[in-house]
Amino acid sequence: MLDRPRPPHPLPGLAGRRLLPRRAVLRGVAGSAALLASTTLAGCGTPGARQTESSCVSEDLSGTEKTLVFSNWPQYLDVAEGDETRRPTLEAFERRSGIQVRYTEDINDNNEFFGKIRNQLAACEPIGRDIIVLSDWMAARVINLGWVQRLDAARLPNIGRNLLTSLRNRPYDPDNVLAIPWQSGLAGLAYNGRVTGELRTVDELLNRPDLKGRVTALAEMRDTMGLLLCAGGHDPANFTPAQFDEALEKLRRAVRDGQIRRFTGNDYAAELARGDIAACVAWSGDVIQLAASDARIRFVAPDSGVMLYSDNMLVPNRATHRANAEALMDYYYEPAVAARLAAYVNYICPVQGAQAEMEKIDPELATNPLIFPDAALLARSRVFMALDEAREREYESKFAQVIGG
Repeated sequence: MLDRPRPPHPLPGLAGRRLLPRRAVLRGVAGSAALLASTTLAGCGTPGARQTESSCVSEDLSGTEKTLVFSNWPQYLDVAEGDETRRPTLEAFERRSGIQVRYTEDINDNNEFFGKIRNQLAACEPIGRDIIVLSDWMAARVINLGWVQRLDAARLPNIGRNLLTSLRNRPYDPDNVLAIPWQSGLAGLAYNGRVTGELRTVDELLNRPDLKGRVTALAEMRDTMGLLLCAGGHDPANFTPAQFDEALEKLRRAVRDGQIRRFTGNDYAAELARGDIAACVAWSGDVIQLAASDARIRFVAPDSGVMLYSDNMLVPNRATHRANAEALMDYYYEPAVAARLAAYVNYICPVQGAQAEMEKIDPELATNPLIFPDAALLARSRVFMALDEAREREYESKFAQVIGG
């Protein structure tokens, strides 16, 4: 039995879950400007912001202190049926390891949380947390600033065996020892079959006459531009400035010609459900939730490629329980544990072997492509290139000009 009750549904476990807007940190030009300001503050112009292992040394007290402070996003860990103060997988870890975990859900927005911890980490001061969970682009930023401790791969055997191939060797963590995926998701296309015909490609979204003025795209630069780079035959994980400009010009034309109505965060979902927009750039979790109520709303992973993103566990500098954190990270990469977590949160599970374990818990969830994408879909999945501060400012500025245009 699951710890979380779910109503019967064609896609069980997804209809009743409140959407977690981890990717939705931007809201048009104003949001892009805020991100640019945050990037500038975190960049090389801030005295003492960047750290190295030698300039900011962390002491691990795990041998004598069996404690751990874990900061995560809301509703991102399983809770017991009828008692949301209990967290079954976490309690099982505490019993097995003897490590007491203080678990908090105090991350609601990447930029907002970055603002809370920026000054301390820039000054090599502790932030009172041993694990934090950040989305790819923010994880890449704090790694680039040298604010994260390198993990010991020898203490992470389950991660070494079971991390999905598509999530290994990412540009900002090529050795898989800085940011360990907690859960993942996809950015692709979506359409409402009540108001338009089948949608298959990014070019259709940007050019099809019957969609003119009935399209939205995401204000998250990495997702929208990643899809356009894929559509142009380029690799979002390794592209040139000229290739970025080529993709951006296609987006600019679509905006100028009135094809794209506006750029959004998660707020496109209600418009798509009503049929106010016919098609969009979308996040898989949103669309699967909508499809649970209306099967004519479809998520599309273009053959050219779909963007794969993750929320990642990191150990910040000056955290004093790194080995305890590594034990917890590795525990959640046991397939049976990962399956129980995925059965509750319903995001893409990053753990190989969890699908077989999910069959023992809930056979329907085990076939859910949002949680366990097949090999063909994962083969089309791409991640976005890690950017230094200068390149991030350049690309975000160019993108902001277009989405405000």
